[in-house]
Amino acid sequence: MSTGQKVKAKAEQVAGKAVRKVAHAVHKDTLAAKGAALEARGRMRGAKEGAKGAFKH
Repeated sequence: MSTGQKVKAKAEQVAGKAVRKVAHAVHKDTLAAKGAALEARGRMRGAKEGAKGAFKH
């Protein structure tokens, strides 16, 4: 897994989680869903890159 992709995946996860928590605090369900989607995309990017790294060896 390249360092750039690892950082991007972690940044998406952290940003998504922060957006989701703020949205819940201000009762904005649409924004919470967008934050959850961003967080999930970061998790999937990390999983994809991890799998690619496992198959290279």
